[in-house]
Amino acid sequence: MIRVLLADDQSLVRAGFRALLDAQSDIEVAAEAADGEETVRLVRELRPDVVLMDIRMPLLDGLAATRRIGEDPELAAVKVVVLTTFELDEYVFEAIRSGASGFLVKDTEPDELLRAVRAVVHGDALLSPGVTRRLVAEFAARSKEPAGAVPLAGLTEREREVMALVGIGLSNAEIARRLVVSPLTAKTHVSRAMVKLGARDRAQLVVLAYESGLVRPGWLG
Repeated sequence: MIRVLLADDQSLVRAGFRALLDAQSDIEVAAEAADGEETVRLVRELRPDVVLMDIRMPLLDGLAATRRIGEDPELAAVKVVVLTTFELDEYVFEAIRSGASGFLVKDTEPDELLRAVRAVVHGDALLSPGVTRRLVAEFAARSKEPAGAVPLAGLTEREREVMALVGIGLSNAEIARRLVVSPLTAKTHVSRAMVKLGARDRAQLVVLAYESGLVRPGWLG
């Protein structure tokens, strides 16, 4: 059973998400929070699998709450999915850098939300590939020049190649087709790159791909 914590200051939004999630046989809403402080407290108390985190909340905003969760080693298994609108895109890249595992736009289709929750728990994708490509391109265009401090020397050439493809938003299946390998092989390369770079999940691997200069804005393909 996938346990989800809903963090949003609008009760109507939480009610809509709860109705959708609780209707699934493999998902349940563990709790709801209306502000960032309550969110962090409940995450520490309940250890949900996924937090659906709104950015704009009182007392402590979603970015700060995500950072607190991401910095706590005891909460490493908790996945944070940031809920955003296109007007708030500039915050999402920072949220992923702070420890979020992915993001969704608030008006996403119900089926896509459910796929995203399941995907982030299993680490299979950076959520909503089509949306991911558009948003990552937007974030990258606004981000600073690559710092070049990400140590890529320990990666093989194939792992670098795979990491670059992850960085432009491709799923494991798409990477496999691009490189003419099996999906399992693609997943293995992704996993090895994450381990070597200390990335807690696929989302942070995307951030590292941009920060290292391995991927640059406009390289979607």
